[in-house]
Amino acid sequence: MSRREVPVQLGEKVTLTITGLAHNGAGVGKYEGFTIFVPGTIPDETVTVEVDQVKKQYATAKLQSLDLEHPQRVVAPCPVFDACGGCQTQHLSYPLQLEMKRRQVRDQFERIGGFADLQVETTIGMDEGAQWRYRNKSQIPFAFQQGKAVSGFFAPNSHDIVEFPECIIQHQMADEVIGRIRELVRKWKIPAYDEKRHQGVLRHVMIRVGFETNQVMVVLVTRTSELPHQAEWIEELRKFPEIRSIYQNINSERTNVVLGKQNRLLWGEPTITDQVGKVSFSISPHSFFQINPIQTKVLYDVVKEYADLSGKETVLDLYCGTGSIGLYLADQAKQVIGIEVVADAIEDAKKNATNNGITHASYLVGKAEKVMPRLVRDGISADVVIVDPPRKGCHEELLEAVAEVQPKKLVYVSCNPATLARDAKWLAEHGFELTKVQPVDMFPQTSHVETVALFVRVD
Repeated sequence: MSRREVPVQLGEKVTLTITGLAHNGAGVGKYEGFTIFVPGTIPDETVTVEVDQVKKQYATAKLQSLDLEHPQRVVAPCPVFDACGGCQTQHLSYPLQLEMKRRQVRDQFERIGGFADLQVETTIGMDEGAQWRYRNKSQIPFAFQQGKAVSGFFAPNSHDIVEFPECIIQHQMADEVIGRIRELVRKWKIPAYDEKRHQGVLRHVMIRVGFETNQVMVVLVTRTSELPHQAEWIEELRKFPEIRSIYQNINSERTNVVLGKQNRLLWGEPTITDQVGKVSFSISPHSFFQINPIQTKVLYDVVKEYADLSGKETVLDLYCGTGSIGLYLADQAKQVIGIEVVADAIEDAKKNATNNGITHASYLVGKAEKVMPRLVRDGISADVVIVDPPRKGCHEELLEAVAEVQPKKLVYVSCNPATLARDAKWLAEHGFELTKVQPVDMFPQTSHVETVALFVRVD
């Protein structure tokens, strides 16, 4: 089809069958061979839709009617599900969500990686009922809309905030604290942030909760260095006995990044603590810590199983962040060496190792692709390499460095099946066999999936 032959127009109503789910959770269908994305639909459904956006290669549309409904479609329990962009798959039964995530991983490996016959394991989900209230971190934007301060989540593909009475995937404490903060903002008439004019005071509120400890951290993110009613903020928030730490974070930039670089501890402890298995972790405003602590243990247990350590191995933990995966494996390793480009994260990793009495873990600041060859020259060989990169996956230079180190095993933890499949193809072409792929549902009610893959070096 040439670009001039787009078969739909804006506002046109068409009927199509949904054949798959996109990475953002929208259903995917074809109309006269042309791709149309339809949020809120499920594969195998026949739907009538109204086209609301037309591009050269695809269109998007709004669901008008369900002509043939999937038997595992459910009523989304959230009252703002259709308007809010926080969740994408509440309309799927939970077993169907897990199967769709397995299929998403398999399809990416086949399409991008060229692994035609790869077995992808059944997605490990959460127990019945546990797939709600699982988030330990909430970042709620505040804004000035229609003449008043509002807070909530952004609607899909916009910066319009959808307000909600509660968010049923975040911890109950987050709802309670944010609800009280919303009341205080309106009571004290604190100007919420206006991003178009770059004016106002309060930009975001971040709540972090330790699931095992029930400790809560509150971070008020402001555009200004001054926090109006600072003493009153402290007084009011201390009425929640779970709150152990109150921060002001200053972010004066025109940016979509939530946190600025400067933190001011207003009251309490500088960190809160949570625990994964037997390992405890100190959490500061900027710390990376997995969003779903219950499934984090499940994920790390898969990594431990794939690493299959005997106590004699040297483990390299790349993109180690605050050291969580390496420290979780440390009880079965001879030594753990973590590498991370963010210096503050390395300091947190060292503290976490000390706090847990782990003396055979060490940490290096720098890009792993630069640090690893230096370790090889110094005579350090790695038996197992763990990588947990950001969504963009591993830089090819890093993969080349891994190949130079020649570990017996590489355990790859990924939050993006597409870049994992891309990197798996490179590794398969450079001496590593992909032997196991295990999706883990870290983010129920959303389209996101975490995956653990095991690569074994071929001699």
